Amino acid sequence: MQDNYIYCIGLMSGTSLDGIDLAYIKMHENLYVDFKIIQADTVLYSNEWKNKLQEAINYDKKDLQILDVDYGKFIGKTLNDFIREHHISKLDFIASHGHTILHQPEVGITLQIGNGQEISNITKKEVVCDFRTQDVALGGQGAPLVPIGDKLLFSNYSYCINLGGFANISFEDDNKRIAFDICPVNIVLNHYCNKLGLEYDDEGKIASNGNVNNELLDCLNNLEFYKKEAPKSLGLEWVQSTIFPLVDKLEVDIPTILRTFIEHIAIQISAVLIENSKILVTGGGAFNCFLMERLEILSKNRVVLTSNMLINYKEALIFALLGLLKKQNKVNCLQSVTGASRNHSSGNIFYPQK
Repeated sequence: MQDNYIYCIGLMSGTSLDGIDLAYIKMHENLYVDFKIIQADTVLYSNEWKNKLQEAINYDKKDLQILDVDYGKFIGKTLNDFIREHHISKLDFIASHGHTILHQPEVGITLQIGNGQEISNITKKEVVCDFRTQDVALGGQGAPLVPIGDKLLFSNYSYCINLGGFANISFEDDNKRIAFDICPVNIVLNHYCNKLGLEYDDEGKIASNGNVNNELLDCLNNLEFYKKEAPKSLGLEWVQSTIFPLVDKLEVDIPTILRTFIEHIAIQISAVLIENSKILVTGGGAFNCFLMERLEILSKNRVVLTSNMLINYKEALIFALLGLLKKQNKVNCLQSVTGASRNHSSGNIFYPQK
């Protein structure tokens, strides 16, 4: 690394089950803001894998261990395909978020599958993974993890918002990085689009033709989670136990559900923002034009959409940074963000076994 740059691949699989995001990154090992996403792809899940990941929340310990290994092998093979396809020769390490199956930090549980040793063995590369477990053990939420990247890479924005399975935000307040999950986004919108035989609501067109169910909107906005102070985070379990039953009890028309939930998302995000701020929005939800329109109107802000590459792969980029920080034994989890007992360097490093 004589040129002071490292070359790595960051991987992210979100709760919306869009697929695995892979980003091949060139980054200066000290001046992190000097980075480039050289190549990036999203590998869609087969129906078989999508079903496994959706059902895994109900698996017992033994089946989860098997799934962890199988998913690690799947990631390893996916990485090898990506490396081969893009003729990648320089590669110092791989940083993998894995896929979250269980996230209940209030009882000290978080589980991201994707066995690091299997990935390392298959790719023959150093692998950094399991970024959340240590934080939960230190009393933190284990989430969100992206804000350290927002702080180091995108400090020129007042707010960084990611719209994936959930909306999460990070910003500076009194020289501390504050971050938390705001509300569900694609994990709910895509669930109801699936009932129409669609993967997602393209540009929010279906939602834009629906009507707001005010009773449902009021019930959503008055959920207890929104009254909690940060740090706070959301998981699939909460959506399944709270959101879906509430929606299904009060509304069956899919366009109305989508329209109402878009309004709910825009209201909850706007409540956090100060007017006339510079906001970076990334994640799949950024392509929902109707959601962006409602967010701009309700928040009285102009939303900044950057390149499609950064919108799609910012989280994969930041997991590459988290891996680098771990390798350097530098802080990659912030106490002010997760509520852990201290700042710390989280993750486990695996090396290929001969």
